[in-house]
Amino acid sequence: MRTVIAGGHGQIALRLERLLAARGEEVVGLVRRPEHADDLRSAGAEPVVCDLESSSVEEVARHLRDADAAVFAAGAGPGSGTARKETVDRAAAVLLADAAELAGVRRFLVVSAMGADDEPPADMEPVFAAYLRAKGAADDDIRRRVNLDWTILRPGRLTNHPGTGRVRLEPRTGRGEISRDDVAAVLLALLDDPRAARVTLELVSGEVPIDQAVAELGSEATEVPD
Repeated sequence: MRTVIAGGHGQIALRLERLLAARGEEVVGLVRRPEHADDLRSAGAEPVVCDLESSSVEEVARHLRDADAAVFAAGAGPGSGTARKETVDRAAAVLLADAAELAGVRRFLVVSAMGADDEPPADMEPVFAAYLRAKGAADDDIRRRVNLDWTILRPGRLTNHPGTGRVRLEPRTGRGEISRDDVAAVLLALLDDPRAARVTLELVSGEVPIDQAVAELGSEATEVPD
Protein backbone atom coordinates (compact mmCIF):
# COMPACT_ATOMS: atom_id res chain seq x y z
CA MET A 1 0.00 0.00 0.00
CA ARG A 2 0.88 3.64 -0.46
CA THR A 3 -0.61 5.83 2.26
CA VAL A 4 -0.47 9.63 2.36
CA ILE A 5 -0.77 11.26 5.79
CA ALA A 6 -1.62 14.94 6.17
CA GLY A 7 -0.10 16.43 9.28
CA GLY A 8 2.79 14.04 8.83
CA HIS A 9 4.87 15.49 11.68
CA GLY A 10 2.15 15.10 14.29
CA GLN A 11 2.64 12.73 17.20
CA ILE A 12 0.05 10.22 16.01
CA ALA A 13 1.14 10.54 12.38
CA LEU A 14 4.79 9.77 13.17
CA ARG A 15 3.73 6.67 15.08
CA LEU A 16 1.55 5.52 12.19
CA GLU A 17 4.36 6.17 9.72
CA ARG A 18 6.69 3.94 11.75
CA LEU A 19 4.11 1.16 11.84
CA LEU A 20 3.49 1.31 8.09
CA ALA A 21 7.18 1.48 7.25
CA ALA A 22 7.98 -1.42 9.59
CA ARG A 23 5.87 -3.73 7.49
CA GLY A 24 7.40 -2.54 4.26
CA GLU A 25 4.68 -0.22 3.02
CA GLU A 26 5.16 3.09 1.26
CA VAL A 27 4.13 6.08 3.35
CA VAL A 28 4.19 9.77 2.50
CA GLY A 29 3.83 12.53 5.06
CA LEU A 30 2.61 15.99 4.09
CA VAL A 31 4.29 18.65 6.23
CA ARG A 32 4.14 22.41 6.32
CA ARG A 33 7.71 23.03 7.51
CA PRO A 34 10.75 21.77 5.54
CA GLU A 35 12.74 21.38 8.76
CA HIS A 36 10.45 18.51 9.77
CA ALA A 37 11.54 16.39 6.81
CA ASP A 38 14.35 14.56 8.63
CA ASP A 39 12.00 13.43 11.39
CA LEU A 40 9.74 11.83 8.78
CA ARG A 41 12.67 10.12 7.09
CA SER A 42 13.71 8.71 10.47
CA ALA A 43 10.19 7.29 10.81
CA GLY A 44 10.48 5.63 7.40
CA ALA A 45 8.24 8.09 5.56
CA GLU A 46 8.81 10.19 2.47
CA PRO A 47 8.38 13.85 3.42
CA VAL A 48 6.51 16.17 1.06
CA VAL A 49 6.28 19.87 1.84
CA CYS A 50 2.67 20.91 1.28
CA ASP A 51 0.89 23.67 3.18
CA LEU A 52 -2.78 22.73 3.23
CA GLU A 53 -3.72 26.28 4.18
CA SER A 54 -2.40 27.67 0.89
CA SER A 55 -2.37 24.77 -1.60
CA SER A 56 -4.95 24.20 -4.31
CA VAL A 57 -6.96 21.00 -4.68
CA GLU A 58 -4.96 20.15 -7.81
CA GLU A 59 -1.64 20.57 -6.00
CA VAL A 60 -2.68 18.29 -3.16
CA ALA A 61 -4.16 15.75 -5.59
CA ARG A 62 -0.78 15.43 -7.29
CA HIS A 63 0.71 14.26 -3.99
CA LEU A 64 -2.09 11.70 -3.66
CA ARG A 65 -1.60 10.22 -7.12
CA ASP A 66 -1.21 6.41 -6.98
CA ALA A 67 -2.04 6.32 -3.26
CA ASP A 68 -4.25 3.58 -1.82
CA ALA A 69 -5.34 5.61 1.22
CA ALA A 70 -5.22 9.07 2.73
CA VAL A 71 -5.22 9.95 6.43
CA PHE A 72 -6.06 13.38 7.82
CA ALA A 73 -4.09 13.72 11.05
CA ALA A 74 -3.36 17.44 10.84
CA GLY A 75 -4.39 20.05 13.37
CA ALA A 76 -3.78 23.68 14.16
CA GLY A 77 -2.35 22.57 17.50
CA PRO A 78 -2.04 24.16 20.94
CA GLY A 79 -1.55 27.90 20.98
CA SER A 80 -3.31 28.52 17.69
CA GLY A 81 -6.29 30.84 17.60
CA THR A 82 -9.84 30.52 16.41
CA ALA A 83 -8.98 31.42 12.81
CA ARG A 84 -6.61 28.47 12.36
CA LYS A 85 -9.15 26.04 13.75
CA GLU A 86 -11.19 27.00 10.69
CA THR A 87 -8.34 26.95 8.16
CA VAL A 88 -6.72 23.72 9.39
CA ASP A 89 -9.16 21.60 11.38
CA ARG A 90 -12.04 22.22 8.98
CA ALA A 91 -10.87 23.61 5.65
CA ALA A 92 -7.71 21.50 5.35
CA ALA A 93 -9.66 18.31 6.05
CA VAL A 94 -12.18 19.23 3.37
CA LEU A 95 -9.35 20.12 0.97
CA LEU A 96 -7.71 16.72 1.49
CA ALA A 97 -11.05 15.00 0.87
CA ASP A 98 -11.55 17.02 -2.33
CA ALA A 99 -8.03 16.10 -3.44
CA ALA A 100 -8.59 12.41 -2.64
CA GLU A 101 -11.71 12.39 -4.80
CA LEU A 102 -9.86 14.15 -7.62
CA ALA A 103 -6.98 11.65 -7.41
CA GLY A 104 -9.30 8.65 -7.21
CA VAL A 105 -8.26 7.64 -3.68
CA ARG A 106 -11.27 6.06 -1.97
CA ARG A 107 -9.95 5.02 1.46
CA PHE A 108 -9.99 8.08 3.71
CA LEU A 109 -9.38 8.18 7.47
CA VAL A 110 -9.88 11.20 9.71
CA VAL A 111 -8.55 11.72 13.21
CA SER A 112 -11.34 13.80 14.74
CA ALA A 113 -12.41 14.63 18.31
CA MET A 114 -15.00 13.47 20.79
CA GLY A 115 -17.90 15.86 21.10
CA ALA A 116 -17.57 17.15 17.55
CA ASP A 117 -21.23 16.44 16.76
CA ASP A 118 -22.54 18.50 19.68
CA GLU A 119 -22.83 22.24 20.13
CA PRO A 120 -20.22 23.19 22.75
CA PRO A 121 -21.60 24.43 26.08
CA ALA A 122 -21.77 28.18 26.54
CA ASP A 123 -19.09 28.19 29.23
CA MET A 124 -16.50 26.29 27.17
CA GLU A 125 -13.22 28.06 26.43
CA PRO A 126 -13.83 29.84 23.09
CA VAL A 127 -10.85 28.49 21.14
CA PHE A 128 -11.59 24.90 22.14
CA ALA A 129 -15.25 25.43 21.23
CA ALA A 130 -14.12 26.68 17.81
CA TYR A 131 -11.96 23.57 17.46
CA LEU A 132 -14.90 21.25 18.15
CA ARG A 133 -17.14 23.15 15.74
CA ALA A 134 -14.46 22.98 13.04
CA LYS A 135 -13.99 19.25 13.55
CA GLY A 136 -17.73 18.69 13.45
CA ALA A 137 -18.15 20.68 10.25
CA ALA A 138 -15.32 18.77 8.57
CA ASP A 139 -16.77 15.43 9.66
CA ASP A 140 -20.22 16.38 8.36
CA ASP A 141 -18.75 17.31 4.99
CA ILE A 142 -16.79 14.08 4.66
CA ARG A 143 -19.67 11.85 5.76
CA ARG A 144 -21.79 13.14 2.87
CA ARG A 145 -19.29 11.97 0.25
CA VAL A 146 -20.22 8.89 -1.74
CA ASN A 147 -16.86 8.69 -3.53
CA LEU A 148 -14.85 8.10 -0.34
CA ASP A 149 -14.73 5.03 1.86
CA TRP A 150 -14.29 7.18 4.93
CA THR A 151 -13.79 6.34 8.57
CA ILE A 152 -13.88 9.02 11.26
CA LEU A 153 -12.00 8.14 14.44
CA ARG A 154 -12.60 10.16 17.61
CA PRO A 155 -10.07 9.35 20.31
CA GLY A 156 -10.50 10.20 23.97
CA ARG A 157 -7.99 12.26 25.93
CA LEU A 158 -4.59 11.53 24.42
CA THR A 159 -1.64 10.38 26.53
CA ASN A 160 1.96 9.41 25.84
CA HIS A 161 1.74 6.23 27.91
CA PRO A 162 2.98 3.09 26.17
CA GLY A 163 0.24 1.41 24.17
CA THR A 164 -1.48 -1.63 25.63
CA GLY A 165 -2.95 -2.96 22.39
CA ARG A 166 -6.34 -3.18 24.11
CA VAL A 167 -9.10 -0.68 23.42
CA ARG A 168 -12.77 0.12 23.36
CA LEU A 169 -13.78 1.04 19.80
CA GLU A 170 -17.47 1.76 19.32
CA PRO A 171 -19.83 4.41 17.91
CA ARG A 172 -20.21 5.68 21.49
CA THR A 173 -17.74 4.85 24.24
CA GLY A 174 -18.06 7.74 26.66
CA ARG A 175 -15.11 9.78 27.86
CA GLY A 176 -11.78 8.20 28.65
CA GLU A 177 -8.08 8.17 27.90
CA ILE A 178 -6.18 6.52 25.06
CA SER A 179 -2.47 6.43 24.32
CA ARG A 180 -1.19 7.84 21.06
CA ASP A 181 0.51 4.48 20.48
CA ASP A 182 -2.86 2.75 20.52
CA VAL A 183 -4.50 5.39 18.31
CA ALA A 184 -1.83 4.79 15.66
CA ALA A 185 -2.25 1.02 15.96
CA VAL A 186 -6.02 1.36 15.54
CA LEU A 187 -5.55 3.54 12.45
CA LEU A 188 -3.29 0.86 11.00
CA ALA A 189 -5.92 -1.83 11.62
CA LEU A 190 -8.67 0.37 10.17
CA LEU A 191 -6.67 0.86 6.99
CA ASP A 192 -6.56 -2.91 6.60
CA ASP A 193 -10.23 -3.71 7.17
CA PRO A 194 -12.97 -2.74 4.68
CA ARG A 195 -15.63 -3.25 7.37
CA ALA A 196 -14.39 -0.03 8.89
CA ALA A 197 -15.65 2.09 5.99
CA ARG A 198 -18.40 4.69 6.39
CA VAL A 199 -18.51 4.61 10.19
CA THR A 200 -17.79 7.13 12.92
CA LEU A 201 -16.09 5.61 15.94
CA GLU A 202 -14.99 6.70 19.39
CA LEU A 203 -11.85 5.22 20.91
CA VAL A 204 -10.69 4.86 24.51
CA SER A 205 -8.57 2.38 26.41
CA GLY A 206 -10.29 -0.93 27.08
CA GLU A 207 -9.91 -4.68 27.31
CA VAL A 208 -10.43 -5.80 23.70
CA PRO A 209 -7.37 -6.49 21.50
CA ILE A 210 -7.21 -4.01 18.63
CA ASP A 211 -7.56 -6.57 15.83
CA GLN A 212 -10.61 -8.06 17.52
CA ALA A 213 -12.17 -4.64 18.13
CA VAL A 214 -11.84 -3.79 14.43
CA ALA A 215 -13.08 -7.22 13.33
CA GLU A 216 -16.24 -6.72 15.42
CA LEU A 217 -17.16 -3.49 13.64
CA GLY A 218 -19.49 -5.29 11.25
CA SER A 219 -21.88 -6.02 14.09
CA GLU A 220 -21.29 -3.02 16.35
CA ALA A 221 -20.59 0.02 14.19
CA THR A 222 -23.41 1.93 12.54
CA GLU A 223 -23.26 4.02 9.40
CA VAL A 224 -23.96 7.71 9.88
CA PRO A 225 -26.85 8.72 7.60
CA ASP A 226 -26.41 11.40 4.99
